Amino acid sequence: MIRHNLKLALRSLLQQKGITAIHLVGLSLGMASCLLIGTYIWNEFSYDRYNHNADRIYRVSREFINSDGSQQLHLGHLAPPFAPLLKNDYPDIEQIVRMLETNLTFRRDDYIFNEDNVFVAEPSFFQIFDVDLIEGDTASALDNAFTLLLSETTAKKFFNDTDPMDQMMTGMGRYNFKVSGVFKDFPEQSHFHPNILLAFNTLRDSTIYGEEGLRTNWGNNSFSTFMLLPKGYPYKNLEAQFPDFIDKHMAGYYDQGKASDRTKLHLMPLTDIHLRSHLDSEIEENGDIRRIYIFAVIALLVLLIACFNYMNLSTARSAIRAKEIGVRKVVGARRGEIMQQFLGESIVLTLLAGLISIAICWVAFPAVNRMMDIHLGFGNLPVLSVFGFILVVAILTGFLAGIYPAVFLSAMRPLGMLKGDRNRGSGGSSGNLRKVLVVAQFAISGTLIIATLVVFRQLSFMQNKNLGLDQDHLITVNYYDPLSSQYESFKHELLANPAIRDVARSSRIPSGRLLDSYGTAEVQLSGDSLQKPVADLKTLLIDEDFIPTYDIKFAAGENFRDQDKTGNIILNETAVKDLGFSSAAEAIGKRIKYAGRDVHITGVLADFNFESLHQDIQSMIMLKPTDSTNYNWLSVKMEGRNLQSGIAQLEKTWKQFLPQFPFDYQFVDQRFGELYEAEQRQGRMFIGFAMLAILVACLGLLGLTAFVVQQKVKEIGIRKVLGASTTSIVSMLNMDFLKLVILALIIASPVAWYLMHRWLEDFAYRIRIPWWAFVVAGVVALLVASVTISFQSIKAAMANPVKSLRNE
Repeated sequence: MIRHNLKLALRSLLQQKGITAIHLVGLSLGMASCLLIGTYIWNEFSYDRYNHNADRIYRVSREFINSDGSQQLHLGHLAPPFAPLLKNDYPDIEQIVRMLETNLTFRRDDYIFNEDNVFVAEPSFFQIFDVDLIEGDTASALDNAFTLLLSETTAKKFFNDTDPMDQMMTGMGRYNFKVSGVFKDFPEQSHFHPNILLAFNTLRDSTIYGEEGLRTNWGNNSFSTFMLLPKGYPYKNLEAQFPDFIDKHMAGYYDQGKASDRTKLHLMPLTDIHLRSHLDSEIEENGDIRRIYIFAVIALLVLLIACFNYMNLSTARSAIRAKEIGVRKVVGARRGEIMQQFLGESIVLTLLAGLISIAICWVAFPAVNRMMDIHLGFGNLPVLSVFGFILVVAILTGFLAGIYPAVFLSAMRPLGMLKGDRNRGSGGSSGNLRKVLVVAQFAISGTLIIATLVVFRQLSFMQNKNLGLDQDHLITVNYYDPLSSQYESFKHELLANPAIRDVARSSRIPSGRLLDSYGTAEVQLSGDSLQKPVADLKTLLIDEDFIPTYDIKFAAGENFRDQDKTGNIILNETAVKDLGFSSAAEAIGKRIKYAGRDVHITGVLADFNFESLHQDIQSMIMLKPTDSTNYNWLSVKMEGRNLQSGIAQLEKTWKQFLPQFPFDYQFVDQRFGELYEAEQRQGRMFIGFAMLAILVACLGLLGLTAFVVQQKVKEIGIRKVLGASTTSIVSMLNMDFLKLVILALIIASPVAWYLMHRWLEDFAYRIRIPWWAFVVAGVVALLVASVTISFQSIKAAMANPVKSLRNE
């Protein structure tokens, strides 16, 4: 029976080659979308699962609470005293590890390397995470101070083909480090990727961090902290005990109230970090579970459009297959057997489409990888899983696409079918369902087009918004401590070149996060009375050149002077408001108490966007540091017409003053652009799937139009004989379908508006959804549908009416 139905299915598919081709293309594209997105989802959910203890590893994060109870910050890092105290107080914690991520400069012979992703880690690192050592011993590789392990790639960069074991390297310009091991590069599906693992005991050296700092410094929250718990351990129960732990060990740290009212500790499973963690500090940029949901829904929608095509064209062909079904019923075929035949046709077709979809994905992977900046491919997946996925999707798709045609066609009454009366045979017309499916197809397509336009309008807004500072022709480089003693000479040498306009120093630079704070500020009134703390300020350490270099405007007051030390401060307008002043002018000259010192407000800057437009403008306080070694960045403003000359001068001067450090620079506007790469990738994916949805919908519309035209051949011939023009006939044929497309756009508009309104809520600064996006989407959909329909209707309208009537 199965063999018989298979032969019938293949015969039927080969008889209608054009329609079969439309089915195959549509279903193949729909299934390829599912396979591409399925591969992407598998890749995203596989992060960190290569660790054999992945389900037992938890990250500890620290939340900071404002005086009013609102959240100030939530960091994915802790202060160094927490880890050993947690291990001591909670015996259920099997292991705990601290890691400090940094970037260091290393020298080997005459080669200098500035290395990112240097992780200073405790020996317990190897007991928590899976690390595949090529050379060295996990039992001792991180035991001794000033020893390090290199990733395989980093080892090749430093030593080429020479064995790096026990070799010496100079780090930070003055420390000698011994290579104690080489490890394989961490998998791509890891939420952090060390190039170098450096022994944690190195930090105990008093010239680097010091034992006392590791034991008592509650303010330096730079240490990633992970713990290993027993299998199946209820980690939420442990988390609930953290407030008492904080009150016990941090008693007296905060001036007022309990310590647990001002800071909290949280646990997150390791396998949740990549998709569900978006804290104020992360080791690397994470993915987003919402993006997974969006792409999964889009892929399913494209597949649904392909299924709708199959239903439409199959029910439209009912007139052609009516007599075949009638004969089979007369000779004794049961309804279930006929349903099996049509479902068999559908599943055979989708299995063929599944094989084609694999080929489509193979070709599409390179383009998708470039578009999304990822590395997808079948090589990363288990072969059986790929074919199993395709088989399941093909069978489900075949059943979904074929179930209605099978039910519809098998329900036809044999007497009506043999007489050629399709409506009597079927007990009613399927035209209404076909209209519903056409509307659904173009509603989905219209929603995707509108979403694409809104995404790119928001991206354009972010890239072109006036941030309140000048980011053009600005270059940033790291500031190193040895420069402090000779900075004035360095600066003078740079400014002697007319291609360089300004040079400035700061603790952070625009496009980075403002994570530094010394707590709340108190407005000092007359006498010695103090007002209740009213503002939690983010601290930025700058010199007197920073503000003119970035061309930030003053709302009131003036800049620092060269001779200013640390008694004067500059605020932004948001900080002035949060401190309770009615205007920027009123704040000038006022005293506030901040970080235990009385300081004077000498200037107020007009609000500017220091961070990404995902964040609101923070209350900022700008200070000159007591020690120039607190600077981390140099900002150099170039003349736009002499950019290359300015960069050459900067490099020459750098090598003159800092020959022991590599010269690496980056443009500020480039850094700002990188903040929105995730949205740019998402926008490109929207475009791809919107075009795919329109293409698949139009394929179905093309086939459906061909059947409708075929059914109206006699009517068209009579109209032409009676004098109807080609234009009027084309308009008549087009109008029925275009009404459905217009209805689809009416349905799509509020759906798209709601979805994009929710998406825009992720941005502190966002556009209003433009009305023209709906107009453009409507014009595009109508234009594409008109061209598709006209392809068949013009051909029919220009046919010889005599021939049409003779054939009828």
